[in-house]
Amino acid sequence: MPDFKPNLILYTADALNERGEAIVANFPDIEMLEVKQHNRLPELGMNHFKVKSDVLVLGKLKTQDVKWSGRSSDYIAPSLANGCFGGCAYCYVDRHKKVNPITLFTNVEEITATVDKHVHTLPWPKPANQTDPTFWTYDIGCNSDISIDYSLTDGVQQVFDFYRDHPRAKATFATKFVNPDLLSFDPQRKVRIRFSLMPAHVSKLVDVRTDSIEKRIAAINDFYDAGYEVHVNFSPVIVYGGKQWRDDYRELFRQLDAQLRPEVKAQLKCEVIFLTHNQWQHQANLAINPKAEELLWVPELQENKRSQFGGWNIRYDHQLKGKMVAVFEQMITDEIPWCQIRYIF
Repeated sequence: MPDFKPNLILYTADALNERGEAIVANFPDIEMLEVKQHNRLPELGMNHFKVKSDVLVLGKLKTQDVKWSGRSSDYIAPSLANGCFGGCAYCYVDRHKKVNPITLFTNVEEITATVDKHVHTLPWPKPANQTDPTFWTYDIGCNSDISIDYSLTDGVQQVFDFYRDHPRAKATFATKFVNPDLLSFDPQRKVRIRFSLMPAHVSKLVDVRTDSIEKRIAAINDFYDAGYEVHVNFSPVIVYGGKQWRDDYRELFRQLDAQLRPEVKAQLKCEVIFLTHNQWQHQANLAINPKAEELLWVPELQENKRSQFGGWNIRYDHQLKGKMVAVFEQMITDEIPWCQIRYIF
């Protein structure tokens, strides 16, 4: 886990409730600066990574939409936080904000009340689907890494409590960090943690400032023992080196097969998402992490796609991708047949 010690807290006045004050108390003698909006920050004169290391933002989440997903979860819950300590070269959160430190939202009770109201509008018992056979699932970490946020505010544990005890709802989040603090919580299989995995040498290049793939795999048994449901997230799948990416994924699958105990394998499923990149992010990465772009920006394999937000994204050519998906599915069948693919695209 990174030793996150910010030296500046930016805050909106409405974020300094009891929880906000408690967060501030964890950082005595820190510089404080009030801002009008948590998502419109002043120019801080820091580079991309220093902002993530040195700045913490406290805000109040005012727009609390619950959005349909149908993939990693049934729905995406209103965000508990935005931004991350890590600086992954493909992160879609970073591409929408020029300045993107960790922002914690302190009105947690309002957020969980929104989810509770929403889930009670849904049919019950829930029709079984690939997201879960019993509970309505809500992704609580689409815009941040919950493993980091958990140690910064007791609000995340309160959210874990909410989902663990809720008769109809279940939480899920993806992570690239191993936070031992989470192991002291007993989620009773009502919180699903999804460890993001890719070949280790690629992760070192593109998963900037995150825990190693080896550490993530080694933690899977421990999180299962602590009471979590544990899945894996092969995302993003990056194609490189002719057939080299295939060999590297086979080796990754063999590492999983060797390290996970039978009872952990029996409940583990996976998601597979091939890379989608972004033109603006590509330009930014040429200054921040140019080596990563040699893997991420490969126009001869990719095609343009207009995103729902109006920007230009780039993804693997649809005909090539169909073949890549088939290859990936076959490799999983060959190497880890016990691992069910929940969805792949």
